[in-house]
Amino acid sequence: MNFRRDHAVLRILIRQRRAARLAVAAIGGCIALAACGPIQMGAAAIVGGQRITTATLTTQVSDLNRTYHASGGKVQLGFPASQMPQQVLAWLIRFRIGDELASREGIIVTPGDIQRAIAAITAQARQSSSGTSLTDLAVANGLPPDLINSGLGRFEAITNALVARLSGGSSPSSTAAQQAVDQEVSHAQCLAAKSLDIKINPQFGRFDYSQLGIVASANTLSAPGPAASPSASPTASPSATPQFSPSC
Repeated sequence: MNFRRDHAVLRILIRQRRAARLAVAAIGGCIALAACGPIQMGAAAIVGGQRITTATLTTQVSDLNRTYHASGGKVQLGFPASQMPQQVLAWLIRFRIGDELASREGIIVTPGDIQRAIAAITAQARQSSSGTSLTDLAVANGLPPDLINSGLGRFEAITNALVARLSGGSSPSSTAAQQAVDQEVSHAQCLAAKSLDIKINPQFGRFDYSQLGIVASANTLSAPGPAASPSASPTASPSATPQFSPSC
């Protein structure tokens, strides 16, 4: 069953661009991570006591960068290309949060659930972005294509299951009811993120719990940021003040 949700994956894709407006290229415009200096413990981040290694991040950034250039200018990034590592790392952390949410809520998703979620997201992308493919939309927002099924689809399927539970198995009948479900889901995600004790290598910035994204370290937030991409969504207004600790 499909549920209308304002907090769905497409909204995350859009708000990813908001976080990019605050982020400063913490690696000096370098996309090849191995050339950007030493990393503490070889970790880009530590989430739930487990590392997201720089090797993993490098592989995913390379996939994103390769697909972007292969588009021949068709895909317009919603962030400066120099920030690909931060964008990809944010997605990897979101997916860890989704897994933790599933564990806390006792949610189990099947391959069929994931494929249905992907099909729904694809349809929404085409409808919401004038026929844009899900792959192009993902790349524009810093998500490597090979993580669409294993990461994005699973994240969405987990969220769908929680929404269905909170909604009693039927779509919310009013805007107020929808907002109430959204708040409950956001709270559950916050608790999951909080329990993971997320630590970001300062080279990449700090984790913003309000956006589930990465922004520059506190001492650089006042530095001039890059101009917003012309392709940024018109609904993507500047982000609120980042939350460097969970509010739940």
